[in-house]
Amino acid sequence: VQLQASGGGLVQPGGSLRLSCAASGSIFKIDAMGWYRRAPGKQRDLVATIINGIPTNYADSVKGRFTISVDAAKNTVYLQMNTVKPEDTAVYYCNALLRTYSEPARRDYYWGQGTLVTVSS
Repeated sequence: VQLQASGGGLVQPGGSLRLSCAASGSIFKIDAMGWYRRAPGKQRDLVATIINGIPTNYADSVKGRFTISVDAAKNTVYLQMNTVKPEDTAVYYCNALLRTYSEPARRDYYWGQGTLVTVSS
């Protein structure tokens, strides 16, 4: 199983960016997906999570600006980032809680490689 994140880059304050993360491999079922971020010099923090297509949690700092969504047919989770701020600068990681065909009763977390978002003028 692999998670491939993309969409990061340089964006000006107040701008928008959309991150994508596609899960591939022998996936039986994805139970939840999420986005986390690690700002320079800080720990990795939760940004947003989605379970069965329903957003379940947003960090207070991104509420009203970021939207998490999922395309279940593509095993892909998105993060629409609007009105970005310099403090949103971070490496963004996606993760998935999923089951594989080899062990459908077992759930494990998988992580993507991270994509850098830089908010700067």
